[in-house]
Amino acid sequence: MRTVRILIVVLLMIVVGGLVLRFAGGHFALASGPVIESGSAVVLDLEGEYVEAPEAPMLARVLGQHRMPLVSVLSELRKAGRDPRVATVIVRIRSLDVGWAKAQDLRDAILAVRDRGKRTVAYLECERFGANREYYVASAADEVWVSPATRSPIVGLAADYLFLGGLWEKLGVAVEVEKIGKYKSAAEAYASTQMSEANAEMANSIMDSIETQLVSAIADRRDLTPSEVRTIIDTAPMTPQDLLDAKLIDGVGYLDEVVEKLGRPPLVEGSAYSAVDPKTIGFAPVATFALIYGTGAVVHGDARSGRSGDPVVASTTISKALLDAAADDSIRAIVFRIDSPGGSALASDVIYHAVVEAKKKKPVVVSFSDVAASGGYYIAAAADAIVAQPATLTGSIGVFVLRPVIGGLLDKLGIGHTSITRGAHADLLLSTQPLSPGTRERLVDEVRSVYDLFVERVASGRSLEPGYVDEVAQGRVWTGVQANERKLVNVLGGLQVAVDRTKERVGLSPEVDVSLLPYPPPEPLAEQIRRLVFEGVSARATLFAPLPDPLRRLAAWLVELPSGSPLLVPPLLIEVR
Repeated sequence: MRTVRILIVVLLMIVVGGLVLRFAGGHFALASGPVIESGSAVVLDLEGEYVEAPEAPMLARVLGQHRMPLVSVLSELRKAGRDPRVATVIVRIRSLDVGWAKAQDLRDAILAVRDRGKRTVAYLECERFGANREYYVASAADEVWVSPATRSPIVGLAADYLFLGGLWEKLGVAVEVEKIGKYKSAAEAYASTQMSEANAEMANSIMDSIETQLVSAIADRRDLTPSEVRTIIDTAPMTPQDLLDAKLIDGVGYLDEVVEKLGRPPLVEGSAYSAVDPKTIGFAPVATFALIYGTGAVVHGDARSGRSGDPVVASTTISKALLDAAADDSIRAIVFRIDSPGGSALASDVIYHAVVEAKKKKPVVVSFSDVAASGGYYIAAAADAIVAQPATLTGSIGVFVLRPVIGGLLDKLGIGHTSITRGAHADLLLSTQPLSPGTRERLVDEVRSVYDLFVERVASGRSLEPGYVDEVAQGRVWTGVQANERKLVNVLGGLQVAVDRTKERVGLSPEVDVSLLPYPPPEPLAEQIRRLVFEGVSARATLFAPLPDPLRRLAAWLVELPSGSPLLVPPLLIEVR
C-alpha cells in the first residue's frame, strides 16, 4: 500500500508540474495586465459562496477546487473604485450563499465605489423567491436592473429552527444536558422537541434587528420610507413590472440592453480586470498588516481543515500564527478576521491567551464576519478593538454539555451491555446509563466553572465588570448592532473599517495604503499533494451531501467538536433568509 501511495504522489507531481507550468505561463503572459480604455465599464460577478480564508493553494486552483475568498472580491471592487480609467462598475448578482454580515461587506464595498464618483449599476439574475440578500446588496448601487425572468427578490424574512429531540426518542437514545445561561439554546437543537420561551425571545429579537437593517437600507437607497418598504414587501411576490412600479428597481432588460442604456462603454469582464496590477493605479502600501483567519469550528490541536474538509480554528495553528506575526518585524499590526460559531472551551482559551500575548507587541484588531459567537467571541475578547457588522451574530457567552445515553438504543437492537467503574464519579465516562445524582451535581459544577471563566475572560478583555458581562451573557446571541449597544464590540463596520481602525492604532492616516499578508503562509506544494492523497475527498462533499441543507451544515460542523467536553457554541440553526 505504501508503494502504491508513493507512485501516486510521483505521478501527481509530474501531472501537477505540467499544469503549474501552463498556469504560470498564462499568468506571465498577463503580467502586464489588460488594456483598459478610458471610460470603461467593469463587470464584476457576485455569486455563490465567499469564504473567510486566504486564496486557495495553487494545487487546489489547478484542480478546480476553489472557493473565492471574500477579501478578493472586496479588493476587486476597491481597485475598480480607484482606477481612473473606469467610469462605471456593473455588479451582476446571482444567487449568493453568504450571511447578512458578508452581504453588508459587499454592500459597503459597492457604496465605496460610488463614493469615489463612479457610476454603479446592479444587475440581478435570480430565479428563486426570497432573494433578500441579493437585492439588499444590489440596493447599494445607483441603479438596479433585473433580467426579464427574475422572480421577486424580496418576500420578507424567514428562519427555520430544527429540534432533534424526538428523533433520539424514537431511536431509544436519551440526551442529558447541562447548561449555564438562560438563552444558551444550542442544546435545544439536539435535545428538545420545541423552542423554549427564552429561545423564542432571542430568535424574534434577532429577526427584528435584521429586518430593521434590511428595511432601513432599502428605504435609504430607494428614496422610500420604512413604512412604504414594509408595505411593498407585504405585497410580494412581485413581477419585474411590479418591482418597477414600486420603485425598487430602475429597469427590466438583458445585460446587453443595460449596456446599451449606459451608452455602450468599453466593457471589461471581471476575469480580465483581475489581472490589473494595483500598483499601476497608484496602490503604494506603506505598511504590512498580518491577516489571520479564524474560520470554522474552534478545535484543539494543529490543523487547517477538519474531518469535514472545511476550515477550522485550530488552537495550535491560530496561536502560532498570532505569535509569529507579533514577532515578525515586517508586520506592523494584526487583523484577526473571525467567522466561527465556536466549539471547544479549551481551544478557545488557548487562542485567547495567544491574543493577550500578541498584543503586548503589536495591535490586534478583530473583524467579525457572519458569525463570531460563543467560542468565536471568546477568542476575540482580548483584542485591542472588535469591529462587527450590524448583522453579525455574536455574543452567546454561555456553555453546555451534551451527553447521549444509548442504553435504550442498544436494548432495541438486542445488544447486551454491562458497565464496570472505579471511582465515585466514573459513570461520567459511560454512554449506556444516566448519570447518578452525585455525578450530575459535579458536572453542573464543572459547567459553571467554565462559564465563570468565560465571563472573567470577557470582563478582562473588554474592561467590563463581571456582573455586567453576566447580565448580557446568559448564552444570548446578539446581532452586531445589539452587541455594540451592550459594549461587546467597539465599532460597527466590515473588514475595511477594521483595517482603518488598525491604521489608527499604529499612527497611520486612514487614507494611506497597507498590505494584508495572510498568516499562516500557504502550505508547500508537497504538503498539498500529501493532503490530497492521504486525506482524499472531504466528508462534506460525500457523506453529508444527501442531507437537507440545514442538517448537512449541522452534521459537517458536529464532526469537528470534541465529545464529552464543555462546548461554547450558539444555536447552530440560526439562518435568517
